[in-house]
Amino acid sequence: MKLKLLLPLMCWFAVTTVKAQNWGGGIDDNNLHFGFTFQYVSSEYKILKTKDWKTIDAGFEAGIPSNYPRGLSSISSKPSSGFGIGFVVNQKVHDNVDIRLTPILVFNDRLLNYRFEEAFGNSNSGQVAQDVQKKLETTVVEFPVSLKIKSNRRNNFRAYMMGGVKFTADISSKKKTNNEPLSEMDKFVNNRRNFLSYEAGLGMDLYFEYFKMSPEIKLSYSFESLKKNEAPHVFSTPIDKLMLRHVTFSLFFE
Repeated sequence: MKLKLLLPLMCWFAVTTVKAQNWGGGIDDNNLHFGFTFQYVSSEYKILKTKDWKTIDAGFEAGIPSNYPRGLSSISSKPSSGFGIGFVVNQKVHDNVDIRLTPILVFNDRLLNYRFEEAFGNSNSGQVAQDVQKKLETTVVEFPVSLKIKSNRRNNFRAYMMGGVKFTADISSKKKTNNEPLSEMDKFVNNRRNFLSYEAGLGMDLYFEYFKMSPEIKLSYSFESLKKNEAPHVFSTPIDKLMLRHVTFSLFFE
């Protein structure tokens, strides 16, 4: 599902629910309650390059096969989709304020794209540029703690906004992050296994007869660079910092 379809879908849910009969909302009267969530995640890097990043690859010629492209001209990151499942612990603080802990297991790839302008050892001006993509497959556990500020309920509808921080721990196999046995052109950019992010979002509570459903969209951004210090290589050295951005669409059931 494309993100541009999510807002119209959320509005349709809101209108339909408001016009329905007034369902019970007893779960909001409990000081502590639980639920579960499904998430669609889109992630990408914000890349900060080193000052001389375009010439750094020349220092690695000895490890690059003669038939492989060289002449690094761009580094970019495209959004990569993933999904997550988790549960909700909601503590009521006030009629319009909740504190929420939502541990989530997330499966998501992170992509880096490199463009080389010419083949190694070939100075022909007509050489076709070639692209190389590096994929880092991740399985992480996220522990977001957020403050949920809600409007007053109107029939079967409440709007809310949220903000908070989350701790992310990578539980992928360490074998997947070992660059040592790989050739120069097979190496990838390692990420730190643990990091913090801040996040903010908007959502709505939609009440049904026996449960409450809450579609929510939020943005998150890492506090610090995810790039891990490692032995220099042609894909890692041109990058100074890697900041991670997430766009997450969630459905909560409570």
